[in-house]
Amino acid sequence: MISQLLETITSKYPLISRGSAGFDGIKIKGMTFTIGSYEAEGLGHVSTMSSKGFFGLMKMDTLIITPLEKDLPIFSYDRIKAMGNDKLYIELYDTMIDPPSFEALDKIKEKYKDLPAFTPGPQWYENIKLPQTVTYSGKKADSDKFNAMAIEYMKAFISISAPSVSDAETKQKKTDYYVDGLLNNGGPATDVFLKAIGKERTTTLFKEVLF
Repeated sequence: MISQLLETITSKYPLISRGSAGFDGIKIKGMTFTIGSYEAEGLGHVSTMSSKGFFGLMKMDTLIITPLEKDLPIFSYDRIKAMGNDKLYIELYDTMIDPPSFEALDKIKEKYKDLPAFTPGPQWYENIKLPQTVTYSGKKADSDKFNAMAIEYMKAFISISAPSVSDAETKQKKTDYYVDGLLNNGGPATDVFLKAIGKERTTTLFKEVLF
């Protein structure tokens, strides 16, 4: 799915590879991580992180869009497949100065309302998580529908008519609020890295590669 999502982004915003700052191939708790980052011309920063472990029984994919040129929210896609289970999280975080309409995303969320919804536990970032966020937890039988939903959602997201960022400093501060918040307050995925490689290296990974 990561390659398909990248192809979808590329259809509107050309991608230039920016590497992984040496983090590609890192191993943590039996999982090997494939990590990359890109500049999306006219949009901002895009990163990908895939991992496999436990003899192929667990697979995790992450794709993050950090829009620094278009006034859109941070887009975070997470997919976790393990032991016949499939989870899909698409989370949006408010880093906007002049928010556009999200009607297209609302329509897709409504279209797929019958997918098995899942409500994660509360986190410190609830105050900036947008209502267009979707989280599902299903089985292998749901995977095809999850795939279709994710592609459709990405197409809608990159097609949103959002203005170019008018105040780069303010936009960066809003982005830093979320990224620094993860580093200081933690999160489900953040905690794994903080414990395994420490805060300094995790900060480098987050600020130079993922965001």
